[in-house]
Amino acid sequence: MQHPSRQLSALLLSACAALAGSGVFAQTTPAAPVAATAPVTNAGAIKGANIFDVKPDANEAPGYATQTNAERAKVQPGNNAPMWRQVGAGVTGNSSLPKSQAPEAGNLIQPFVQYPGSRLTNAGEAWRQVRNDWLIPYGGAMLLIILGAIALFYTTKGPIQQHGVDTGKKIERFTAFERSAHWSNAIAFCILGISGIVMAFGKFFLLPVMGLTLFGWLTYALKNMHNFAGPVFAVSLVVIFVTFLRDNIPNRDDVIWLLKGGGLLSGKEVPSHRFNGGEKLVFWGGVFFLGIVVVSSGFVLDKLLPGLVYERGTMQVAHMIHAVATLLMMAMFIGHIYIGTIGMQGAYQGMRTGYVDETWAREHHEYWYNDIKAGKIPAQRTEPVPPSQTVQI
Repeated sequence: MQHPSRQLSALLLSACAALAGSGVFAQTTPAAPVAATAPVTNAGAIKGANIFDVKPDANEAPGYATQTNAERAKVQPGNNAPMWRQVGAGVTGNSSLPKSQAPEAGNLIQPFVQYPGSRLTNAGEAWRQVRNDWLIPYGGAMLLIILGAIALFYTTKGPIQQHGVDTGKKIERFTAFERSAHWSNAIAFCILGISGIVMAFGKFFLLPVMGLTLFGWLTYALKNMHNFAGPVFAVSLVVIFVTFLRDNIPNRDDVIWLLKGGGLLSGKEVPSHRFNGGEKLVFWGGVFFLGIVVVSSGFVLDKLLPGLVYERGTMQVAHMIHAVATLLMMAMFIGHIYIGTIGMQGAYQGMRTGYVDETWAREHHEYWYNDIKAGKIPAQRTEPVPPSQTVQI
């Protein structure tokens, strides 16, 4: 009786012999090395439909770069490079949308362009480069630097104090209408600013904390608030401009105020009229110029301008302009908000109640106070108040 291991070896040898006889395995002998044979070429290239059958040297075929999809399918099945090359080049395909309403509906990928700060690439990628490489990092850094500078100034210098003692005599600085216009604009600006910051920068500091689901709901809600607050902000800007235009006409005293920095570093207040040079700079630079740019670009993004064809390129340019203008506006308004709240003693009280003490008016807006004392400007412009609370002219 044979040993079990010998029986197993015999069975394996029998199986190998059967496979060799059937042609599955080619019979080889170790006697002499087999001479190398020339590779067999196939004039029709690869005929299989399996993408794993592609030859590594398929790109060496004549005219490979200019092949059509049908020709390419014979060499590299599943490779639709010619079609996507045409798509990337901006070739227009077929679309059921009318040309008058959607002139680029047949183009999947926009043509090449170079926006400021981007490389020469298709417009969608160029816009992404401007947003991710410039607007987000440098815009966020600018806001953080301004906030840090204000915090440093407040901790080292503190708020601008009133040196004299209140007399109890009040001057009407803002009427009820002026305050309502200002607060409407301020509330709309806060909604727009907070929602814009969350949508632009929220994924860096909120998403890791609250998670994807909650952050998605938050950004969705803020986006809708942003869209509704935009028109309110636009209307209130117009009201603000018309209401305060008369007292914001620049003059020589404003140049002196700006050159001396308003006395913030020296600690000596620079005389000014009802609005100083810094407030007029915010009025003309922030409310007027940047206001026009922010509102007009925002209306394009909200598709509120009639007769305008809203192509992707139009929306991309509007977004970049809107982002730059809003970042600059926020930078200016952050300083204005600081001075109007915790940065100057008594400033917030004037906007909340409409009245300031005559000591405050004399110290911070000396020329305006002198005009009131001289009778050029009324100390009370709306309903009368008790004589003890008005400035005695």
